[in-house]
Amino acid sequence: MNNIKITCIVVDDEPMALNLVESYVEKTPFLELKKKCSSAIEAMEFIKKEPVDLLFLDIQMPDLTGIEFSRMLPKETRVIFTTAFDQYALEGFKVEALDYLLKPFDYAEFLAAANKANIWFELLNGKEQKTQNMVSEEKEFLFVKSEYKQLRIKLADVLYFEGLKDYIKIWLKDNQKPILTLMSLKSLEAELPEHQFMRVHRSFIVALDNIDVIERSQIIINKQRITVSEQYKPKFLAFVNNNSL
Repeated sequence: MNNIKITCIVVDDEPMALNLVESYVEKTPFLELKKKCSSAIEAMEFIKKEPVDLLFLDIQMPDLTGIEFSRMLPKETRVIFTTAFDQYALEGFKVEALDYLLKPFDYAEFLAAANKANIWFELLNGKEQKTQNMVSEEKEFLFVKSEYKQLRIKLADVLYFEGLKDYIKIWLKDNQKPILTLMSLKSLEAELPEHQFMRVHRSFIVALDNIDVIERSQIIINKQRITVSEQYKPKFLAFVNNNSL
């Protein structure tokens, strides 16, 4: 874990909710509260003068909703939504919120969401250094056992790896059938260059360069839809944000 604090503001038009989230932020060691605001307009004016890393943002507010405000934020600023209405969860995901807290929530729920933000910023801060370190050690191929043979797999040709208990399916460009090999996804993950491949689900590792479309919580590679599970979402969102215009 790093020692860098995540700067944040709390935005809510309900004074009790505003004070509660403020108290949660203040007892979370890696968060630094810069301001609490009773409207999105007030928060917008503050961010113009002093950008922050993270917003704890209510959705249903007068004049400008949290969803509308989140679309105006710089891409470096992340959001955790707080709301009493669960119908906004899908909208929250569309604007790439790190998490969604449904009122009333306790400190344990708040901390779980804050920890997602902490992981996201750690990954973002460490990505550049990791990438530099990986370049000199980049692998171009792997040998895998399949049908009593050692097959040379060119990593640039891999679309994704699919785990099936003790086996892995290796899906390649221009191959209609996958290569089967006896191996665990966990052991394979340790051998792959981190800047080329990412675990996005218990059963899938994807080739980042071969992603065609990202749609809500799914990745599309060669017409195959792969769900990004909650466990791996912060890391994947950090990758998307770092490569977005």
